[in-house]
Amino acid sequence: MRVLVIGGTGHIGSYLVPRLVLAGHDVTVVARNPHPQYTDERLAWTRVTWEVADRSAEEEAGTWAERMAGLETDAVIDLITFRTEQNDVMMQAFAGRIEHFLHCGTIWSYGPTERAPYEEHFPRRPTTQYGIDKAQIEADLHRAWCRDGFPYTVIHPGHICGRRWLPIDPQGSRDGVGVYRKLARGETVHLPDLGLATIHHVHADDVAQLFQLSLEQPGQALDESFSAVAPYAMSLLGCCRFVASLFGHEAILEFVSRAQLQTIVGDRSWAVIESHIEHSPCSSIAKGQHLLGYQPRYTTEQIYTECIEHLLSTGELEI
Repeated sequence: MRVLVIGGTGHIGSYLVPRLVLAGHDVTVVARNPHPQYTDERLAWTRVTWEVADRSAEEEAGTWAERMAGLETDAVIDLITFRTEQNDVMMQAFAGRIEHFLHCGTIWSYGPTERAPYEEHFPRRPTTQYGIDKAQIEADLHRAWCRDGFPYTVIHPGHICGRRWLPIDPQGSRDGVGVYRKLARGETVHLPDLGLATIHHVHADDVAQLFQLSLEQPGQALDESFSAVAPYAMSLLGCCRFVASLFGHEAILEFVSRAQLQTIVGDRSWAVIESHIEHSPCSSIAKGQHLLGYQPRYTTEQIYTECIEHLLSTGELEI
């Protein structure tokens, strides 16, 4: 199958493109820079056709739609559409001439977790602009399917990470290696409330797996959405304890109010932590398992282990 991957050199694409090539697909990648960022599957990448383009610049110039309309393909995987107007252009460019359109959504479109684990048919109640826009894109795609048979699937990843892409840390922030260093050295880590807010990671290769499964099983995937997450979510408390255990000791934790934590970590880190604890994502993979045979290779613990091994090997984490 001829597959066009939009944004194929980023976190997901760097794993997805080699998967598709090695499975025998004819892959064209649209990207600003014709080089993968996160994997070294050199043999697979030599078989890719490159369409070098800066999407943002071309959208601003009004030439993106023309470029898309001029590309011949059987399927499109769009990893970098974030606004409804961007998706409208894609639907118009490919309507009536492709077999499958796969859009990368987000579990942020689900909104804060009310029932856990969250299943794909539950109501969407997003609270962030990012989540609102992604939920609207999904609704627009479903409407186009009902009206015109537009052949879509939406994959909703959790917190994407990989060996060279740090996961949301055990404090719920993106504080570089700071929290990992504290846990490695036996220093105190502060957690909000009782530390029971959850995060739901996913390795980028597992997201790629679910895209590939959906692409290759259209009879099961059309007009469907799937959560791409690890087998289970983990609490901040559990994440801290596991990471500390990698270094042979118990996590030293102090539980504080949200206001206290904001003062301790600063406004920038707090904004990230607050969003994660308010959402406390916990999504089900049962639908993907049942319909597509999705079997994530990585648990959250394995994700942390791989990333920390990388940090130690590169010297980014010193203990």
